[in-house]
Amino acid sequence: MLEAAGVPSPRVDAELLAAHLVGVERGRLGLVPLVEPELVEAYFRTIEQRAKRIPLQYITGKTSLGNIDVEVGPGVFVPRPETELLLAWALAFLENVDRHPPVILDLCTGSGALALAIANTRPDAVVHAVELDPSALAWARRNADLRSGEGDTPITLHHGDVTARDVLIELDGAVDMIVANPPYVPEGAQLDPEVIDHDPHMALFGGADGLSVIEPMVGNIARWLRVGGGVAIEHDDSNGDGVAALLSRRRVFGEVIAHPDLAGRPRFVVATRAHPASA
Repeated sequence: MLEAAGVPSPRVDAELLAAHLVGVERGRLGLVPLVEPELVEAYFRTIEQRAKRIPLQYITGKTSLGNIDVEVGPGVFVPRPETELLLAWALAFLENVDRHPPVILDLCTGSGALALAIANTRPDAVVHAVELDPSALAWARRNADLRSGEGDTPITLHHGDVTARDVLIELDGAVDMIVANPPYVPEGAQLDPEVIDHDPHMALFGGADGLSVIEPMVGNIARWLRVGGGVAIEHDDSNGDGVAALLSRRRVFGEVIAHPDLAGRPRFVVATRAHPASA
């Protein structure tokens, strides 16, 4: 059924749905004894949902990033596996930050997954996260409460527009590291039904060129970062050069480096705040 519906990974998704329902890891499905008819019926209902191209994560109600699970559903962007690479860069960068506690800012946080994954690994950090969409922010608050209930260091959530010049002025010159997974898909791009029909368009599209959020955001990043601080911005695979150019044009940034994803496509750009001059 899933293959006929055009689901990209039908067998994997079918196994993940079964594992979710019986409460085991996917690799242990073969060890599960016979299950009751009610569970079989519930399984086929989830298969029917997935065949309609409802995102797997919406059906299970959760997804993972780093060492944590976060809850997701209608109204919030589902974090992608590619963001694991941005998270890995962030954690490696923090190893070289000599200020304690390090101050971290996550822009366009969505479900809060990236900010919360960093806070989970670095409980000594002060983590701020910003989101404009009230629906997504409600998911982020829910996940932040769940993670703090599990013992993680609480993060501070802000409702705001990362392109506004007056947002979070209290953090000017005080941030050690910024991560951002902003809306970056160029309008008119061809997307899978799971994306175009379910992910909030506000979290997807970044104008005609995919840079309508990133370009004005760069000026704010320049004022938030302290000298020596670092930033990583995820972007569309068509925009690696464009994002790198936006950072390179500002004299305050140095060491602008493009990073590919596991498929070799341009995925995020990093830079450091090199000079105290005005942005």
